[in-house]
Amino acid sequence: MTTTHTDRPTAPSTTSLTTLHATRTFADAGAPGNLAAHLAALAERRDWTARTAFRQGHQSWTHGEVHDLAARAATVLADHGVGPGDRVLIALPDSVAWVTAFLATARLGAVAVLVNPELTAPEHEFMAEDTEAALCVTGPGLEDRFADRARLGADQLVALTRTAEPTADAHPVDAHTPLYIQYTSGTTGSPKGVVHCHGDPKTYHDLIGRRLLKITPEDVTLSVSKLFFAYGFGNTFAFPLFSGSSAVLVDRRPTPAAIDEIVVRHRVTLLYSVPSAYAALVADRAGGHTTCFASVRAAVSAGEGMPAGLGEQITALLGAPVLEQIGSTEAGHAFCANSFQHNHPGTVGRPVPGFEVEVRDSAGRPVSDGTSGELWVRGPTLTPGYLNRPEETERTLVGGWLATRDRARREPDGTIRHLGRADDMEMVGGITVSPLEVEAVLRTHHAVKEVAVAAVTDRRGANRLRAFVVPVTPIPAGLEAELIALARERLAAFKVPRSVSFVPTLPRTPTGKLRRHLVRQGAW
Repeated sequence: MTTTHTDRPTAPSTTSLTTLHATRTFADAGAPGNLAAHLAALAERRDWTARTAFRQGHQSWTHGEVHDLAARAATVLADHGVGPGDRVLIALPDSVAWVTAFLATARLGAVAVLVNPELTAPEHEFMAEDTEAALCVTGPGLEDRFADRARLGADQLVALTRTAEPTADAHPVDAHTPLYIQYTSGTTGSPKGVVHCHGDPKTYHDLIGRRLLKITPEDVTLSVSKLFFAYGFGNTFAFPLFSGSSAVLVDRRPTPAAIDEIVVRHRVTLLYSVPSAYAALVADRAGGHTTCFASVRAAVSAGEGMPAGLGEQITALLGAPVLEQIGSTEAGHAFCANSFQHNHPGTVGRPVPGFEVEVRDSAGRPVSDGTSGELWVRGPTLTPGYLNRPEETERTLVGGWLATRDRARREPDGTIRHLGRADDMEMVGGITVSPLEVEAVLRTHHAVKEVAVAAVTDRRGANRLRAFVVPVTPIPAGLEAELIALARERLAAFKVPRSVSFVPTLPRTPTGKLRRHLVRQGAW
């Protein structure tokens, strides 16, 4: 199947940012130069400067105020030694400080490194080391992180920005210049830095926000997925700033009750979430449509597969269509999506205009409609490569195509049905988790003989991590609590199993390989 697309060269053999910049030569007529300067000029030209851009709690900031703060924050970052090409690690919860830190980094021609502030200290240190971060901008609770690197607290950044003079001119760059790095995990759980460029956010908005979601300046966005993830970055940062609309910022994952309150208070029109969060919302509001969601005109779902029947329950609750989509950190945002014109529940829709998608067999040959295979994609925002991972880049980006490692099937109507991952990774709440990493931690407990971890669907239809443990006998009292505590001590919160099941054996092939697909069913 083919849609309009722009070709990319084959994957680079090295992956320094200089090489990645040089290899990204796709046509991009009309693409912006420096993203921060382009957005500030766009707000002036479209007369959006007095319109609300972001809301958090009882505060709000206009587009004009955000761009003024970014220009002042750029001065602060420059005073802390940040210059063109430097990497600035941003470990902040969703906030205006996050937005201004990102725009300030862009304005200086530096590269933002977007990381989850809830990661463990070793994970943060790895990312800082891998990117050679020149400055780390961090939020509360991370004061003891990055001890051997320059660090700026969010409160310091905000305070200094108030009195700083705005940086007059943005550093000149082109659409292919690296702008930000987001980390993802491969099949081994090893994190990889995915590079994106100054021209990409505009393309996310042009192809998805404007063309498919029809976002206007009157829209108000709430995204459960956070800014440091690819899905949340497009929803909460790119779409509002390129459309003159606004977004509600929430510094932590909102509960169903908090979502109710936010939607009513801010009259949210576009709700973005993952299936597990939608499942919790439905379970909390059993009984059908409620008027508190009267302002919502669409719910977008991505990050993991939608359990059968959940989409219909969400539509009944919200009184609005559910638009499923699929994307990846490597693509920057969605590459297949449903739209108002073509919404096919149970599928991830059709290729986003500008992207080309193929379903291939294990030999890399395209398969016919109705046949399952692996999903390959190419398009205008595909990463030029992984930072410092030339072998991984060459293995995953082949001839300009990305091997997504997703299983899929193309239906006769052109929609793509997602069939799960081709590898052993688990998707929980829209976040990719390596079960191997979790298993390795749990296996260190003296009472564990064997362990397998999988995302198992609970009674609400949400995916939850569960550990299946073959214990020593007799089972020590309190073992489940000890294992969960061990995981909490050594892993980020989203990697901690919600429950532990004790089993006599694990399902294995005659050659001893784990049958992980049976583990995911929760019983065998």
